[in-house]
Amino acid sequence: MERTIETERLILRPLTIDDASDVFEWTGDPMVNRYMPYTVHPNIDATKEWINSIKPENGEFAFVLKESGKVIGSGSIRRDNDGRYTIGYNFNRQYWGKGYATEAAKALVSYGYHQLGAREFSACHATANIASGNVLRKCGFQFEKYGQYSRYDGSKTYEATFVAMHLD
Repeated sequence: MERTIETERLILRPLTIDDASDVFEWTGDPMVNRYMPYTVHPNIDATKEWINSIKPENGEFAFVLKESGKVIGSGSIRRDNDGRYTIGYNFNRQYWGKGYATEAAKALVSYGYHQLGAREFSACHATANIASGNVLRKCGFQFEKYGQYSRYDGSKTYEATFVAMHLD
C-alpha cells in the first residue's frame, strides 16, 4: 500500500532514523510536549529509540516540507479497538499557526478514507489545547464527549475533548 501522501505544501511519508534530529526538535521541546501523551525526550537517543519502535501498522507519518525537505511534524492514523480510525499529530513549534496541522490532518483523513476504507474517525485533544481543537473542527470533526487521557507513564492526566466524524 502506498505510504506517501502529497498535499499542497507537505509530503507525508514513513518516519526514518535519518529524521531523528528534526524530530528531536519537537519531541525534546517541553512547550510542544505540554499536552502530549509521551514524556519529553531527554536526548536524541530517546527519539531514535522511538522511531525504531514504530511498526507499519502504527500508521505513523513524517510531515515533510516540500520546499526544504525538513521534517516539521509527525502524526498517525490507526484503527482503534472500536473500529474507528483515530488521528493524531504533533508539530515543531516554529511551524505552529501556519495551517500545516490542518493540512496534514485532512491528508490523514483522506488517506484513511481512500486507502484504508475508513468511514468512522475519532480524535481527542486536551480541552485546554484550543489550537488543536480548531484543527479538528476545520477537518470536519464534531464534539462527541468530554473525558480524560493520561500520559503513557501515568505522570499526568488531561481533561479532554473527544470528537468524531462519519464520512459516507
